[in-house]
Amino acid sequence: MKLSKTLLATSALTVAAAGAYAAGHGMADSMTLVSWGGAYQASQQNAYVAPYIEMHPDVSASWDESSAEAVAKLRAMNEAGNITWDLVDVVAADAIRLCDEGLAMEIDHDEMLAAAPDGTSASDDFGDLIVSDCYIPQIVYSTTFGYRTDMVPAGVEPPSDICSVFDLETYPGKRALEKRPINNMEWALLCDGVAKEDVYDVLETDEGQDQALAKLDTIKDQVIWWNAGADTPQLLADGEVFMGSTYNGRLFSAIVEQGQPIGMMWDAQVFDLDGWIIPTGLPEDRLARVMDFVRFATDTQRLADQAKFISYGPARASSAPLVSTHAELGIEMAPHMPTDPNNAKNTFLYNYEFWADYRDDIDAKFQAWLAQ
Repeated sequence: MKLSKTLLATSALTVAAAGAYAAGHGMADSMTLVSWGGAYQASQQNAYVAPYIEMHPDVSASWDESSAEAVAKLRAMNEAGNITWDLVDVVAADAIRLCDEGLAMEIDHDEMLAAAPDGTSASDDFGDLIVSDCYIPQIVYSTTFGYRTDMVPAGVEPPSDICSVFDLETYPGKRALEKRPINNMEWALLCDGVAKEDVYDVLETDEGQDQALAKLDTIKDQVIWWNAGADTPQLLADGEVFMGSTYNGRLFSAIVEQGQPIGMMWDAQVFDLDGWIIPTGLPEDRLARVMDFVRFATDTQRLADQAKFISYGPARASSAPLVSTHAELGIEMAPHMPTDPNNAKNTFLYNYEFWADYRDDIDAKFQAWLAQ
């Protein structure tokens, strides 16, 4: 479903037209923003949306918490010719898929986004985090594990190694894992003896996929599968699981803001990106509003401001020095970031291109395995 050259040209003209409209007139007075709910969406509301609405009191913004289903839903909207979303937060691999399929708009980052305060262009400020011509990065986050500190067996050290997830003898209890192959397959291979640098070479084969699923089979009857980022913190808070994977910012919220008896296990945390895509096919007034909002919401100060509310690293290099203290608790946020040297001793680098290429096929295999 690649965009035709004609459609790409039309899209570029629409971007130019939107820029002209954004200069002073013709912008829609409402936006539908799509994100993930929970603490992350709240950080976006506090850092980007609330100040933008304060500057533009005639504009309203509503949230749809469907980012986990963004690819399927945008495919359906495109088929129906009815795009109801204006701006969509997605992970990098999904952005690549949407861009390849012509469902996300290609943009000129330097023309559309604000430069850094010192004049550094947006493309240089974001650097390698611009993994697609359609992608506007916001944050670096990680998927990692939390565990109940009060459920660690007596006389046993708290879990600090990723393979503790598969060690039901030393660390008995339910696990919470995301109901998708991404990350689970990689961790399974790592804990089945595959070297970190070989994981994706193994995972692109049928035999490697079967190996990962076989390792997951060893804990399958002890797994509660989650779909939303807020699920694992709630399962941990309720004592329904001993350990579970989720986004580091959700665990920060549970541990630091809510005071839950939860510990962080940073080993083999998987780095990933979250950012915006603009759906193709928006009417010019909606596109103009979105472009005006995105320029504001992704500038250096706004991305630094988000880190006041959640422990995710801002995607702009110029934002990092501005990260300070938590907006309410006053604690320094830098030590809680996944990129902090103490937390990043053994990270796993997520392969966006691999999952953009293999996601549909491995998804089907994973769901069939789940149903067995």
